[in-house]
Amino acid sequence: MSAGAVAPPASGLFRRRFQPRAQPVCAWLPTAALINVAALVAGVLLLQARFVLQPGVTVNLPAAAFTGGAPYGALVVTVSQEGMVFFNDERTTLEGLSSAFAQAAHEQPGATLVIEADSRVTHGTLVALYNMARAAGIQQISLATRLATPAEARLPDR
Repeated sequence: MSAGAVAPPASGLFRRRFQPRAQPVCAWLPTAALINVAALVAGVLLLQARFVLQPGVTVNLPAAAFTGGAPYGALVVTVSQEGMVFFNDERTTLEGLSSAFAQAAHEQPGATLVIEADSRVTHGTLVALYNMARAAGIQQISLATRLATPAEARLPDR
C-alpha cells in the first residue's frame, strides 16, 4: 500500500448503528380509544336511564325522629295542602281514588301504600284515605315523613 492510500474499514468491526435514546411515543392512540368507549358507555347509560318525573306540587312532609322505608315499587298517594291528590304520579280526585285503590290491589296483591301528605292536611283526610285503602284490600299502609332536624326532634314547649 502506498502512503497516501487509506485502508478500507473493517467489515463489521467498527460499524456504527444508530440507536435513539427515546422511543417514539404512541400513547395517544389507546387513550383516545378508551375515551371513545367511555363516552359511548356513558351515552348508552344516560339514554336507557329511567327519569323519575314528580308532579310540580310541593309537599311539606311532617318531621319524625325515626327513619323507615317502604319497599321498592310501593303504591304512593300524594296529597298537597291545596287538596290536589295524586296516585302513582297521576292526578285524581278523592272520589276516583277508591276505584284506583281497588284496581291496584287487584293487580299487585300485598303491595304497600305510602301516603305522602302535607303537614297541613287535616287528620280527617288521612283517615279517609286510610279507610279507602283498607276497603279496597290494601293491608300495609305507611305515612311518609322526613327526617327531623335536631331542633325539631325535641318536643315543642306548650
